[in-house]
Amino acid sequence: MNLRLPALLLCALAGAAQAAAPASRHVGLVCEAVYLPARSTWTRQVDIDYDQRKVTAVRIDGVSVYSFSVTGTVILTAVDNERIQIDAAAPSWHSDFRGLAQSQGHCERTP
Repeated sequence: MNLRLPALLLCALAGAAQAAAPASRHVGLVCEAVYLPARSTWTRQVDIDYDQRKVTAVRIDGVSVYSFSVTGTVILTAVDNERIQIDAAAPSWHSDFRGLAQSQGHCERTP
């Protein structure tokens, strides 16, 4: 598991954190993901905890993910059979259910 936080992701996340925030910071995202081929829309809640050097925790719909990796501004993880990519800079959501269904959508930061 690669927990090192590249400078680009830190900049993307820092825009949502307050200057006087404690050492551990949090960013919340609400993502509207459209799943194909069913054409259904799901609202997904993403919570990202980080500090000055790395992402420390990721939760999707309130469930802590078992593992994740960070590549540039993208967090890669999985929940059950869904492989998930969250781009903190875009911000956007992409996922795949082992080739049976795919989703993508736009995310917005929560206050």
